[in-house]
Formats: sequence, C-alpha cells, structure tokens
Amino acid sequence: MLKSTLFAISVALLACFSGSANAEQKQTLGDWEVHYSAFTSTFLAPKVATTYNITRSASKGVLNIAVLDKNTQAPQAPGVTGQVVNPLGQVQTLDFQKITESEAVYYIAQFDYTNAETLRFTINIGDEQTLKFNQEFWLND
Repeated sequence: MLKSTLFAISVALLACFSGSANAEQKQTLGDWEVHYSAFTSTFLAPKVATTYNITRSASKGVLNIAVLDKNTQAPQAPGVTGQVVNPLGQVQTLDFQKITESEAVYYIAQFDYTNAETLRFTINIGDEQTLKFNQEFWLND
C-alpha cells in the first residue's frame, strides 16, 4: 500500500506542478472515465522509480492510466494493453504494470523516445474501448 501511495503522490504532484509535462488528461469511453498522463521518467523521484522498477532517463517516458466508473467514480480494473508508434513507424508494445491500492488502481508502462518526437499512443481498455492520443516529447538537458 505504501508503494502505491508513493506512486499516486508522485503522479499527482507531477500533474500539479510540472509546466513541462502534460497534466493529467481524461476521456470518457463507454461507461468509463479514463485518466491518463504521459511524462518523462526523470520527473519521478528516484525512490519511487526504484520501487516500481522504472528506469529514470531523459529518453524514457512513463504512461499512467486510471479507469473509473463514469457514474460512481469507483476504480475499475479492466486490464490495459497498448502500443506507441514513433514518426518513423517503429512500434513499441507497452508492458503495463498494475498497481492496486485499497481505493485506487493504476496501470503504468515505460517507453522510449528521442528529442522533439511526437508519439502516437493506442491503448486498449478492457475488451471494449480504445484510447488514442498523440504527445510530443523532448529530451531534458
């Protein structure tokens, strides 16, 4: 539970205080409200990254997905799979790690990117819904 809380706090702080990262976004897909955030792994505190086996690097990003029931806001665990495609058409399969805490469920995955690269994400939520979005990433100096 402490591990989940550390990750949730890190992502919440990132969304609130990081001007260079896209704050949490959401889309309504069917009966679900899907919250997502993609950011450079160096935004995570070293202790949090170590806890979740996330490599901190200027060329590695983290995708965080949370699925809620759109009416009750109760956390859902539909299973998440997906891929990310770079401008050259190279595909990375996302290996999601499920993090469960008493009142929350998160799915996180790590991906690679290069400087000034717009990535196309396609995320399958359960068997029914697909989340698609694009995001540009920059290498940190």
